[in-house]
Amino acid sequence: MRRRSAFITGIAGFAGSYLAEELLQAGLAVSGSLYEDEPTLNIETIKGDLRLLPLDILHADRCRKVLARLKPDYIFHLAAMSSVGRSFEREAITFRVGFEGTLNLLSAAVSIQRLRMFLFVGSADAYGVFSPKNKTLSENQPLNPISPYGIAKAAAEHTARYYHRQHGLPAIVVRAFNHSGPRQGDGFVIPSFAKQIAMIEAGRRKPIVSVGDLSTRRDFSDVRDIVRGYHQIAEKGKSGEVYQLCSGRAVSIRKILEMLLSLSPARIDINVDKARLRKSDIPVLRGSNRKAAQSTGFETRYTLKDTLRDTLEYWRERIRERP
Repeated sequence: MRRRSAFITGIAGFAGSYLAEELLQAGLAVSGSLYEDEPTLNIETIKGDLRLLPLDILHADRCRKVLARLKPDYIFHLAAMSSVGRSFEREAITFRVGFEGTLNLLSAAVSIQRLRMFLFVGSADAYGVFSPKNKTLSENQPLNPISPYGIAKAAAEHTARYYHRQHGLPAIVVRAFNHSGPRQGDGFVIPSFAKQIAMIEAGRRKPIVSVGDLSTRRDFSDVRDIVRGYHQIAEKGKSGEVYQLCSGRAVSIRKILEMLLSLSPARIDINVDKARLRKSDIPVLRGSNRKAAQSTGFETRYTLKDTLRDTLEYWRERIRERP
């Protein structure tokens, strides 16, 4: 019996590395794309089990050649300019990678006859501004993005659904809400706090954590739950549909910080850094995972405390390893 195969764009990234582990454990042959000089630290322990190919998704011909050679059963498209905050400073490349890169992959995927599913990883940031501000979002919520990142994700998911309708491509959109865990870069809120705390504990930083707006509330999940959801939806989801992956709970950034501080023996003060404050932020972002749960059996297994503890320990180890 032929071994099923999966291709992951962004395989060496934060979520991509966990997805690769998830699929390998399920017995799939896993390949993925790397852009030029991309670090592979996140996949170092599984690198020997992967097939890695250089690919800039902005090159349409290269996308066609890579997918024609691999002929995967599943395509998981995670590659993107991943920071909402930085997308305001890097508008052009955010739009190009998010939309044009996705278009190139979709166009290349049409010719793969045995393709079972093209899973596009969208984002809850595509919802943007909505009313009332504290509502629980479902998949039928209209998109109204306010960041270049959110706009690029919204455009790309519309394109994926167009390819399903127009070309019969088996494609699914997953709108992932905030997720965190070990390996996430410190440009995101939880690893930013965790890294600062680890540096303070190691005596490499004054006992002050710099923060932005602590009042915003986000629906946080563990990355390990989210990538399991990607796998479940690719296997059991309905082509052409949109699925949300989230915890269903919104927690304030202040609460996140308090929980992390409670995991440290150090006495630490807090300082609000104006440079970390954003003009266009969404005050509350919370979703319902009911559709994914009912359709695919998705459930969250990691608690928020699990995620925070593991992330803090990851940064403690990283700091200890540095001379």
